[in-house]
Amino acid sequence: MIIFNYETTFSLSYEEKLQSWISSTILDKGFKLGEINFIFCDDVYLHKLNVEFLQHDTLTDVISFDNTLGSLIAGDIFISIDRIKENAIDFKTSFNNELHRVMIHGVLHFLGFKDKLPSDKSLMTEAENNALKLLNI
Repeated sequence: MIIFNYETTFSLSYEEKLQSWISSTILDKGFKLGEINFIFCDDVYLHKLNVEFLQHDTLTDVISFDNTLGSLIAGDIFISIDRIKENAIDFKTSFNNELHRVMIHGVLHFLGFKDKLPSDKSLMTEAENNALKLLNI
């Protein structure tokens, strides 16, 4: 089950399509869908979590809390809509493309993808790009 939660005025208008896309990505990688909560928030909200749980005093676009058990994918993915807006401008892409990339990025972490080392980041970006190609919105 994929649940979308809103701690800001932002809301998705095509939740079912995103749920289907994310579910397919998980199943295609050989995993099962448990419960994933997406929480859309602002910079202030996410910054507080970043400091409290990760001891990072910086702004970020996404924080994933992984509750995966074996092959059952579960967790909470917090996304700052403020960061998505700014990053879309900085990366010269659309808001929706950046949002979808960050959403699937959080899910890919649950599937075992990492992004700290350059080689890991390259694999993560490739997996993001492959997943984005399958999204029909």
